[in-house]
Amino acid sequence: MAQPPAPPRTGSHALQTTRPWLGLSGIAMGVFMFTLDASIVNVALPTLTKAFDAAFATVQWVVLAYLLIATALVLAAAWIGDRVGKKRAYLTGLSVFTLGSLCCGLAPSVGWLIACRALQGLGAVFVSALGAAIVGEIFPPQARGRAMGLVGSAVFLGVALGPTVGGLIIQLAGWRWMFLVNIPVGLAAFVVIHRFIPTMPGRAAAHAFDWAGTIIACALLSALALGLTWGQRDGFDSPRILALLGLAAVGLVAFLLVESRAAGPTLDLRVFRNRPFATGLTMSLLVFLVLGGTSFLLPFYLEIVAGYPTAQVGLLMAVSPVAGGMMAPMGGALADRVGARRVALAGLALMTLGCAFFVSVGTQLSALGFALRVAPIGLGLGLFNAANNSSVLNAVERERLGIASALLSLMRTLGQTTGVPLLGAVFALAALGHAVGARHLALLTLPVPSLVQGIHWAFAVAAALVLFAFAAGAGDGIRRKPG
Repeated sequence: MAQPPAPPRTGSHALQTTRPWLGLSGIAMGVFMFTLDASIVNVALPTLTKAFDAAFATVQWVVLAYLLIATALVLAAAWIGDRVGKKRAYLTGLSVFTLGSLCCGLAPSVGWLIACRALQGLGAVFVSALGAAIVGEIFPPQARGRAMGLVGSAVFLGVALGPTVGGLIIQLAGWRWMFLVNIPVGLAAFVVIHRFIPTMPGRAAAHAFDWAGTIIACALLSALALGLTWGQRDGFDSPRILALLGLAAVGLVAFLLVESRAAGPTLDLRVFRNRPFATGLTMSLLVFLVLGGTSFLLPFYLEIVAGYPTAQVGLLMAVSPVAGGMMAPMGGALADRVGARRVALAGLALMTLGCAFFVSVGTQLSALGFALRVAPIGLGLGLFNAANNSSVLNAVERERLGIASALLSLMRTLGQTTGVPLLGAVFALAALGHAVGARHLALLTLPVPSLVQGIHWAFAVAAALVLFAFAAGAGDGIRRKPG
C-alpha cells in the first residue's frame, strides 16, 4: 500500500540536477501568462468601452468573467488534478487558456469577448491551482523554497508587465494583440512542461466529486457579481438587483450547509477551526479584494480624469507591482527572521497608507505624484503576500499543504472577483451622487469632479478594508502570545 506513491518521488529526485529547473521554467511561463492576462486587461478597459460603445457596468465583465471562473472552480481543478494527474490537467488547462486567448483576439463584440474571457478563465484555473503543487512534486523540501521564489517572481513580473505591455500593444497594434501575444508563450510553455516535467499519475478518489457545492458556488458568485454590476446601472433599490443579492446570500448559506454535510466536500470547513490559518486566509481575501478593485479603477482615473495616453497609463500602472516584486524577497527573508505575522502587518500598514493617499487626490496629478501614492500599496503587498503565505502554510500539517495552497489561490481570485464590482459600485454611487440628476449609463461622461469624488470614496473604503485586515491579524497575534 505504501509503494504506489514511491515512483513519482524517486523520479522527481532523479531529475534534481538540471531537468526540474527546466520544467520549472515551463511552470513559470504558465503562471506568468496567467498573471499577465489578469492584469493586462485593466489598462485596456477605457479603450474597450470606446471600441464597443459599451457601458461601464458591461465592460467590468471582461475582467469578471475571467476571475469568476477562476474563483468558482479552483478547488475543483485541484480535485481533478489529483484524479487524472497534475501534469495532464495542467497541460489541458494551458491548452484551453491558449485557445481562449485566440478567441478573445478575434471577438467581434463585447458579448463574445466576455464569453471568450470565461473560456480563458476555465483554462487559467488549472494553471493557478496546480502550478505550486507540481513544483512541490518535482523538488525536494530543501530546494522547494528557491523554486517557489522563482515562481513568485514570475507572478510579480506578470503583474508588473501587464499594464506596461498592454498599454504599448494598444498604442502600437490595437487591443486585440494583447490577447494574441499569449499564443506563442502558451505553446512554448506546453512544449517545455511536456518535455521536462515527469508524468504524475492520478489516484482514485475516496469520494465522488462535490458537484452540488461547485454548482452552488458558481451560482452565488455569479449572482453577487451580477447584482453589484447591474446595480450600478439600474440602482441598488431595483427589485431585480435586490433579488440577485438576496440569491447570493441564500446561496452562501446553502453552500456552507452542503459543504458541512458532504462526504467529500469541495471546501472542507474543518480547516477553518485553525485560527491562525483562518485569519491568514481572511487577511488575504481582504487584501486582494482591495487590489482587484483599485487596479480596475486606476486606469479610468489616469486616462479619463488625469488625461494620460494609454501607453503612459500602462507604465504608471506598473509602478505598484514593480515595487511589490522588489520587496517580496525581502518580505520572505524578514518573515523567517522576525516572524511572518509582524512582517504581514507592516505590509498592511503600508497598503493602508497608500490607499489613504488617493482619498485626497485631485483632477491634476503628475506622474511622480501618482508613483509616490501608489508605491506604498505595491511595497506593502510585497511584504504582506510573502509573509502571509508563509504563515498560512506553516499553520497546517504537511498532509494539508495541498488544500492550503488551493485556498490561498481561492482567496486571491475570490478577492479580485468581489473587489472589482464592489469598489466599482462604490465609485459609481459616489460619482452619480455627486452629479445630481445624471443618468446611470453616462457614468464615464460625468463631470471630472464627480469622477474624482467616486475615486475618493472607493479608496476610502479600500483603506478601511485593509485596516480591518490589519486589526484581524494584530488581534490574532495578541491571542497567540504566551500568557
